[in-house]
Amino acid sequence: MEEVHAIAHGVTLRVPHFVQGEQRASSFASTLLAAAMARPRREYREILSGVTFEAREGDRVALMGRNGAGKTTLLRVLSGAFKPTSGHVEVRGSVQALLNLGLGFHQDATVRENIFVRAAAMGMGAGPVASQLDAILDFSGLGHAVNHRLSTLSSGQRMRLGFAISTSVQHDIMLMDEWFGAGDAEFVEKARDRMVDRVAGSSIVILASHSFQMLRRICNLGMVLDAGEMVYFGPVNDAIDEYKKIYQATPEYLARRKFEAENEALVTQRIVARASSDAGDDDAA
Repeated sequence: MEEVHAIAHGVTLRVPHFVQGEQRASSFASTLLAAAMARPRREYREILSGVTFEAREGDRVALMGRNGAGKTTLLRVLSGAFKPTSGHVEVRGSVQALLNLGLGFHQDATVRENIFVRAAAMGMGAGPVASQLDAILDFSGLGHAVNHRLSTLSSGQRMRLGFAISTSVQHDIMLMDEWFGAGDAEFVEKARDRMVDRVAGSSIVILASHSFQMLRRICNLGMVLDAGEMVYFGPVNDAIDEYKKIYQATPEYLARRKFEAENEALVTQRIVARASSDAGDDDAA
C-alpha cells in the first residue's frame, strides 16, 4: 500500500479580478454616470507563489500567516477545490476538508436531500452516505427535521448538519481552517470530541490557526505564509518564532503595543497618585 502523503511543488495560483478606474465627478449623479460608462480593466493577482513542501504519514502541520496570506487558498488547493496556475500537487490518501461547512447545500432541498448533495460534493458515494444517514441525523440533532427544507433551519442547525456530514467518515488527510468552536455548549463538546478522534485517526493533519498553544500541542511541523509565499517550513516552535517576527513588525501590531503601553503607564500613574493621596489623608488624620 502506497504511503499517504501531500506534496506541493512550486504551487502558484493567479486569479483575475476587475479594477474600476478612478472617477472624478462633481456630484452624485455624475459619479453614477461615470461609473456606468467606464470599462473596468482585468488584472491578475497572485495569491500563492511557488509554495513547495512535503507532508508525510504522522505529520501534523501548523499553517500560519496573517489574514490574506493565502492559508485558506492553499488548503483549497490541497483539497482539489482549486487547480494551481503552475506547479503541481500530489496527494495520496482520502482527504477530509473542514473549510466550508455549507458547501453543496441547496436552500430548497430537504435535510435528507442535502446530506446526499453535500456528501457528493465531498466525493462520497451514495452507498456510504446512506449507511451513515441515521448517524448524521443523530449527531446533528436534526432527525425530527429530516424532511424539512434547509431554508427552514437556523444558521446554527445548518452548521451542525454540515459538520456532522463532513466528519461522518474517517479520512487519511485532514485539512482544517481553524479548530471548530461554534454552536451551543453541548454541541461544541460533542464536536470537540469528534475532532480529536478524527485528528488522532488521520495520517496527516494540516491545521490553520492563530492559537499558538493549540498548534504546539497538536503539530510537529509549521508552515508560515506571507503574501502568498512560503517563508518558513520546519519544526513548529521555530515556525511560530518566524511568524511572530512577521506580525510583530506590522504597523497595526506596533500601534496596539504602543497603546497598551501608554494605557498601562496611565493606569500605573493613577494608582500611584491614589496611593499617595490616601497616604496623605492618613497622615492628616
